[in-house]
Amino acid sequence: MTANVVIDNATIVHRERAAATRLAFTDGRIASAVPGALRLDLAGHLVFPGLVNAHDHLHLNCIPPLVHAAPFPNSYAWIDAFEHHHDRPEVKAAASIPRDVRHWHGALKNILCGATTVIHHDPWHEAFDLADFPVRVGGNRHWSHSLLLGQSRSDHPPRYGPDVVASFRATPSTEHWAIHLAEGTDDVAGRELAALDALGCLAGNTMLVHGVGMSESDIDRMIVYGASVTWCPASNLGMLGRTLDPRRLFNAGRLSLGTDSRLTGSHTLLDEMRIAARNSDLTAREIFRLVSRRDGGLIPGLPADCIILADVTDPYDALLAARRSDLRAVVRNGRPVIADHDFAEWFAHCGIETTEVFLDDAPKLMARALCRPEATALERGLRMAS
Repeated sequence: MTANVVIDNATIVHRERAAATRLAFTDGRIASAVPGALRLDLAGHLVFPGLVNAHDHLHLNCIPPLVHAAPFPNSYAWIDAFEHHHDRPEVKAAASIPRDVRHWHGALKNILCGATTVIHHDPWHEAFDLADFPVRVGGNRHWSHSLLLGQSRSDHPPRYGPDVVASFRATPSTEHWAIHLAEGTDDVAGRELAALDALGCLAGNTMLVHGVGMSESDIDRMIVYGASVTWCPASNLGMLGRTLDPRRLFNAGRLSLGTDSRLTGSHTLLDEMRIAARNSDLTAREIFRLVSRRDGGLIPGLPADCIILADVTDPYDALLAARRSDLRAVVRNGRPVIADHDFAEWFAHCGIETTEVFLDDAPKLMARALCRPEATALERGLRMAS
C-alpha cells in the first residue's frame, strides 16, 4: 500500500551538510511534498541516508571464521588454509544451510545496522530480486574473484567465478566491474596491479577490493585510469596484519568502505566505520562519505532509505559512535524495517505487521516479513521477544 510520510523538525544529514528541513516520502521515494501524509515530529533526531556497504559476500556471514596465529602473506594462502578448515563439522554444518537462507541472513546483518544497500561479490542469486529481500543489492552483476582464482588456463577453467578477462570485456563501461586485488603484503600481491593492467582490465569502471599490496606508483596508475578501491580494514588487519593508508585514495574520490563477510571482516558496517577511524586520519564526516551515496541519498526522486538516530552531538560523530541498538529506526523504501516501539504508528500507517524482538538486548519492533525464522536464528544478538 502507498504510505505517504512527512518528517518534521529533524536534522537531515547529507554528505556535505546537516540542516533542519522537512523530509517527505511517497511511493517508496523521497518527495518534495505529499498529500494525506502521516506527520512525524522528530525534533531532536538526526536522519541519515541509508548506508552503503561496498563489499560483502552475503552467503558467508554464518560460516565460522578461520582461527590463525599469524598473519597470512596474501589471501591465496588464507584460501589454502581454509580448505582444511572447511572439513570441521561446524563449518560443514553452516555451509550446508541452503544458500537462499544464508543470503537472507547476510542481508539481515546489513539492514539491522542501517546498511540498506550492499555490493555482493559473488554470483547473483534469485533471492535478491524478491520484493521483500531485506536490502537493495546494488552496484553490479559484473565481477571476477581474483587474478589467481579467476584466470583461465589452457588446461582448465578458472578455479572460482568468471574468467577475469572475459568478465571485464563483457561489462559495459558505464557499470562497475569488481575484483579482489593486491590482498596481501608480499610480492605476489605487489605485482597484481601491473598484471591486471597488462590484461587490459584496468579502467574507469574497475573496482579493486582491498588493494593492501599496492605501491604508491600503483595508486598513481589506478587514479590516472579512474579506477576505485573498496577498503575493508577489519578484514585486512585480521587476515594480513596490515591495511592501506586511505588518504590519497579518499582525496582523489576513489575510495569506498565495505565489511567483507564475517569470515574475515567486522560484525557490522558501523563497527567497520570505527575500525576505519582508528586506522587512518579520516574524520567522522569523511568516513560517512565512504558509506553514503555519491548523490547524497536524501534528495527528491531517490529511494527513501534512511536511518534515524537521536541527536546528541555532532551528527557525524554521533553516527560513528552508534551501535545498531542505538538506531531509532531503519527505513527502506519509505517504510520502517526495524524501529523502537514508539514508531508503532508508522508501521501501522504503512500496513506493516510487526514482531517484537531484542537487538543486542534493546527492545525493537521488526517488520514480520523480514523475520524468516531459519535466517534470524543465525544472527547473533537478534532474538524474538516470545
